[in-house]
Amino acid sequence: MDQLLHFFADVLLFVFIPSLLWRWSQKTIPIVVIPILVGIVIAVTKYPVGTWGIPSQYGEDVGWIAVLVLAFTAGLDMWQFSDGVDPNQNFTAPSMGRLLGSALVALGVPFCIGSVLIYFYFLPLHGWETPHGSSTIGAMSIGLCLAVSALPVMIGVVRELSPAERPMGHLALRLAIVDDAALWIGLACLQFAAEGPGAFHGWHITQFIAVAVLGGLALISSTAAYRLPHPPLWVIWAAVPLWLASGAWASMQIGLHELIGAYFAGAIMPPKWVRRLPVERVGTFSLLWLAPMFFGHSGMHINGEALTWPSVIASLLLVVISITTKMGAVVLYPPSPDMSRQQALGMGALLQCKGLMEIVAATILHNKGMISEFAYASLMVLAVTSTTLTGPMFRLVTRWRRPA
Repeated sequence: MDQLLHFFADVLLFVFIPSLLWRWSQKTIPIVVIPILVGIVIAVTKYPVGTWGIPSQYGEDVGWIAVLVLAFTAGLDMWQFSDGVDPNQNFTAPSMGRLLGSALVALGVPFCIGSVLIYFYFLPLHGWETPHGSSTIGAMSIGLCLAVSALPVMIGVVRELSPAERPMGHLALRLAIVDDAALWIGLACLQFAAEGPGAFHGWHITQFIAVAVLGGLALISSTAAYRLPHPPLWVIWAAVPLWLASGAWASMQIGLHELIGAYFAGAIMPPKWVRRLPVERVGTFSLLWLAPMFFGHSGMHINGEALTWPSVIASLLLVVISITTKMGAVVLYPPSPDMSRQQALGMGALLQCKGLMEIVAATILHNKGMISEFAYASLMVLAVTSTTLTGPMFRLVTRWRRPA
């Protein structure tokens, strides 16, 4: 009974109170960042919420399942917004080569510049040393967080755009899909690199079975896409938890984080199956009503002593680096050759949104000891700030007109 009461307290603090604050602020602050802010305030003030049983065990479990679902739906979103031209579009539809090239530039520029600046100017700071692995791995881990775009949050932002702005938003989502895939691949590579030559030492039959499970999922998905393109809907719904559980278990067994396997499982599901699922509704429900407990707890897990004034200044510098490099990269190589600079800046403003995917990535890296407490705290502040600025920056850039 006590566990149930603790869970209700968790829900009240990180779900219902943020919802009320969001309405009270007239929706000027994104609802997804408010639970994180609540958790950060608790961590800094050291308010004794433990007397209420927070974080509760049920809250931890529900929040974790919700984030697994978010990672899975992020993989499913690989097959959303993948084609089609909006009649309101006032620029040339990009070819696949141009789209991939622009996405890689938009990802590579922030990653490279951010990693170099982190290595030379941030890691020497007190408390920023990489706990596990080399300084190069630590710098690249933070650089990856600087380069990521938040696909689930961006979907919500694009949904609220006007019809004239929506084509640009849909094109930004197609770029974010590539960024999202690169994030999970990068996380896997960095974890293997952090382990060094011993990453595959000590493997037993379980690890090889896990690799076979991932390969089997991919093979079954590929076969089903051609042999069973339109199965009964109950077959698709029965496959969803099987794919999700198998992918998460397999990645955990081979030494990667469960979220990476969940994303992989979603990304390899047959596209025609995915289009029959209410991906957006499931993702939105998890994001707004279940995952806030995970993100609120993540904010609470920040070391309050790491949020000193130097750390806050470092966080603001990370915000500047992240925004300028992302927007500059899109202007440097926009996805459409005849896109105006103003449109490219608007798309860069959307893509700089870090949202909750950066918090998930930072949490994985922090749990693995690849970034320090100070870096983790700064990345949390960066995620909150960039997400909050996304809407205002986009409106400022796209509606600004140079005087005649």
